[in-house]
Amino acid sequence: MFKRSFTAFAALVFVTVLASSGARASSGWPRTLQSVNGSITLQQAPQRIVSTSVTLTGSLLAINAPVIASGATAPGSRLADEQGFFRQWGEEAKRKNVKRLYIGEASAEAVAAEAPDLIIVSATGNDSAIRLMDQFSAIAPTLVVNYDDKSWQQLMTQLGEATGHEADAAARIKAFDAQQAALKQKMTLPPQPVTAMVFNGGGRAVNVWTSASSQGQLLEQLGFTLAVPPASVQQSHSMGQRKDIIQLSGENVASGLNGNSFLLFAAEQPAVRQVTENPFLAQTAAVKQRQVYALGADTFRLDYYSASHLLARLEQLFVKS
Repeated sequence: MFKRSFTAFAALVFVTVLASSGARASSGWPRTLQSVNGSITLQQAPQRIVSTSVTLTGSLLAINAPVIASGATAPGSRLADEQGFFRQWGEEAKRKNVKRLYIGEASAEAVAAEAPDLIIVSATGNDSAIRLMDQFSAIAPTLVVNYDDKSWQQLMTQLGEATGHEADAAARIKAFDAQQAALKQKMTLPPQPVTAMVFNGGGRAVNVWTSASSQGQLLEQLGFTLAVPPASVQQSHSMGQRKDIIQLSGENVASGLNGNSFLLFAAEQPAVRQVTENPFLAQTAAVKQRQVYALGADTFRLDYYSASHLLARLEQLFVKS
């Protein structure tokens, strides 16, 4: 009974939205999308997208995809606004009236209530709702996207193809690439290689970005060389199959942070003091040489917005006036 009534309601909403706004996306429908969970086919450009991943929502907003609702993280944190949306795109979400679905734990009921015609799920990470795949697939076509093995540009391109907003994605990437190329010509890099990381208070656990991460790829494109922790201190990658980070903890932290400079992601200036004053890190090359830099609180997850902010921060730090 519920399934029949919900299907009818979803169809009514979809037709109404199409009639009022039209399909702004590019041609080429129906199209088949390659998903982590297999291929799915969309008959027309989606008009009501629900993102269960707060990480992926920023990229959808950047390409003007019709995302109507999103999962969220803890509100009012260093990473998120009062809605639980990432600060780098929180204002854009307000402007586009994106609804918060839930905080943290995913809810199939909350997703169903929005009558989506496309549901987007992350394959890995704390915001992954992949365990609800069967329930989501009964509501609407569901695309599972892996964000831990590609740059934010590759991710945005994939989402552009999935939503029919290829042109928007290409335009954003072209503008960013030009800005990045100009910055590369002006920068004086700190001592190489660099350890790019998220430093958790007290230094009891550190996540080091790998060259598979968006953060690592952006740095390498700018000419940075990433330091790789010795294999002897590397733990298994967290969150199951993640390729973008290497976790260090306990006595392995100091020996694993082997870069000549430290780049602190998801961090502001107070974190620099925490690192340089940490007695367990006092003998690392970067601390001894005072080559420790904070790259902004919104760089925990890179999308068009936070990556643009990251370029601005790198320019402040490494371009001589």
